[in-house]
Amino acid sequence: MLARTLLAPLRARLAAPTTTAAVQQLRACSSRAAAHANSITLAAGGARPSVQAPSATMALAQVRGMKVRSSVKKLCDGCKSVRRKGYVYIICNKNPKHKQRQG
Repeated sequence: MLARTLLAPLRARLAAPTTTAAVQQLRACSSRAAAHANSITLAAGGARPSVQAPSATMALAQVRGMKVRSSVKKLCDGCKSVRRKGYVYIICNKNPKHKQRQG
């Protein structure tokens, strides 16, 4: 009996289609934004900015980082070991893939 009184409001809330209303609002908002962006693009007479933007952002995202390893090794003749900030770094002039940090 007590379980029914406690679970009845929860069941009613879970059964209510509140998520579909939120999804419909989001779709309407995004379609209006897309239509506005298309009208600006067509008025400017240029190419779609969505085609040009990913190439600029991809160039920034593809900057190579550094491998973090428990033991670092020199992988070729261009690799040099350097001690900075309490870490041992391997820096390579010939191949940027060889950059490592001991950590």
